[in-house]
Amino acid sequence: MEFASPGSADAPQETQQVAFDRGELSAILSIYGRMVAAGLWRDYGISCLSDVAVFSVFRRTAEHPLYRIEKRPRLRNRQGQYAVIGMDGRVLKRGHDLKTVLRVLERKLIRAVE
Repeated sequence: MEFASPGSADAPQETQQVAFDRGELSAILSIYGRMVAAGLWRDYGISCLSDVAVFSVFRRTAEHPLYRIEKRPRLRNRQGQYAVIGMDGRVLKRGHDLKTVLRVLERKLIRAVE
């Protein structure tokens, strides 16, 4: 009887998922809570896939997301692993620090409150 070594082609591959850690979720939920209190956002969804984690923000439950906050670890050494993407698919802000990237949403909150 032969056993497959962990590095062989016969061994089942474990699929890794990308996810937000506690600190990242805290930063995201902080701005999410303020936007909900301002009446701008109502719902969210989180997707953890093999190459990206996505926090989607909705105005209403049954529509396309207003914004997607993405974490792509493969881009960590390039333009940054965090991005805020608008409803139309444009990247509004990308960077290495999540709190800095989320500032683009802070500006929208300030404009809405004024």
